[in-house]
Parts: sequence; C-alpha cells; structure tokens
Amino acid sequence: MIKKISIGLLILALSTSCVSKKIYNDLENQFANLKKENRSISDENAALLASKKQLESEKAALQNKLDDTNANLAKVQADYEAAKNKMKVMQDSYAALEKNSNEALEANMKKNRELLAQLDAKAKALASEQEKLNASSQRLKELEDLIAAKEASMKKLKETLSKALNSFEGKGLTVEQKNGKVYVSMENKLLFNSGSWAVGVEGKKAVVEVGKVLGDNPDISVLIEGHTDNDPYEGSGPIADNWDLSTKRATAIVTILGENKKVNKQNLTAAGRSEYSPLASNSSSEGKSKNRRIEIILTPRLDEISKMLNEF
Repeated sequence: MIKKISIGLLILALSTSCVSKKIYNDLENQFANLKKENRSISDENAALLASKKQLESEKAALQNKLDDTNANLAKVQADYEAAKNKMKVMQDSYAALEKNSNEALEANMKKNRELLAQLDAKAKALASEQEKLNASSQRLKELEDLIAAKEASMKKLKETLSKALNSFEGKGLTVEQKNGKVYVSMENKLLFNSGSWAVGVEGKKAVVEVGKVLGDNPDISVLIEGHTDNDPYEGSGPIADNWDLSTKRATAIVTILGENKKVNKQNLTAAGRSEYSPLASNSSSEGKSKNRRIEIILTPRLDEISKMLNEF
C-alpha cells in the first residue's frame, strides 16, 4: 500500500507544476527507499539459491559417507571371516597339542583366548557398523522419498497450471518444469504496453488464474522476475532505466496475485533482472520480444529436507 501511495504521489508531483521543494524531496526519498527494498529482496533471492546449492552439496556428501560406510562394512566382514578361519586353525592346533606338555598347552590356550577376544571385538564392531548403516540407510530412504514427493507435487502443480492457462496458449505464455521448479513465462506483449508497467486486461486474466492455483498450494514459494531487452529505456516519468522498469513490472504482478486472499503474501518475492538474463539474442526483433517477459518461478518449501539433512 505504501508503494502504491508513494508512486501515486510521485506521479502527482511530477505532473503538477506548483509543488513545494519539500514535497518533491520527500517523494524522492520515498522512491530511493523503494529501490533499496528491491535490492534487499534480490539479495534474499540469491541467498535462497545459495541455500538450494548447499542442500544439494550436503546430499552428495551424505551419499559419499554412505558409500564409505558400506566399504568399511565390507572390510569388517572380511576381517571377521579371516578371524573365523584363524580361529579354526587355532582350534585344530589346540586339539593336536592336548597330548603335549602342560606348558605348551597353556601357551596355546593363551593364544586362543587372545584370538577369541579379538574375534569378539570384531563382532561388536561389525554389529555397531551395521546398526549405523541401517540408521543411515533409513534416513536416506526417507530423504529420497520426501524429495520424490516434492517432485511429484511440482509435476502435479505444473499440470494444474497448464490446464488453468490453456486458453492463453499461443499468446506468449508457456509453463514448464525444470530443476525441481515450475516456470510460468509470460511475454510482455500479453501483459504490458511498451514502457508501461500497468497490466492489461488479457494479461491480468492470466495472472489471476495463476493466483487461483497458488491459493490452493500455500506451501509454494513464488519468485516473480521482470526481464527486458537491451534497448535503453527512453520514456519519461518515474522510471529510471530497465532495472527500474523490470522491477515495477514484477511488483505489478505481485500486486495482482496478492488480491487473492488465499495467496500467502509471505511466499511472494518480486525481482527485476533488467536485460541480464535473456532467453534469446537481442540482435533480432524476435529475440528481443522473447526477452521482454515476466517469469513466475514456483519452488517447493525445503524446510523438511533441511531438517532431515541436519539430523545426519
């Protein structure tokens, strides 16, 4: 609401010839604060991506640990078998020496006792390793099942979105699933006029449909990214450059999604990427058209996975 008021006041200030210097300066300060808030949100998004990479790295480390445990178990089992064979040899030797002197018999019995003690220690070590392996294997299976469930839920979410947005097919809207996320990409021709961040009627219908699906999936994190081509912004008014335009377009989509009371606003993040994440070359008008877009990136909550990884 503050953003709307600030932008409205700024536009009013710029369009009114008789305005005080103080009001103008206040509006400029409010606008600078909004830009600072946007940078903070972008940093938070980068932190989330880094967290995801860390989780994937920890999973790989866990798999390596499990492989090492399996190797150690195999070695312990081999040592156990060798000890059993050695014990057999010693038992045969013991039987052969029973007829010998008490001194020789006592020496062999001592060796046997030592061997039995070693064998018992090996057996206990083997049991301990087996117990650890069983626990690790169970937690790993639970983690794999949870990841599989997340993948399945995202697949279902993608199918639901595709069905809900079917009427916009061929109008610059695509839905795809990759890297464990669902991407809804809408070209600007569906959403905005050139240089504007006001969402058109047809584009708003598409965003509202997305909001309905998000309202039924409250555990999904949503990142809305605004993208432009590399043509410099030449309009007038409160827009500074392509960074600013892409951010305002992203927040315009967040505003529409937030109108659905079932959508958890804590799950929404707006970010401007300007021209720096293109889909195609900006050397052609067709490529520029593809690059001018809004991407709604849906990510499953990873709290449960993080908790399980911390238990290893």
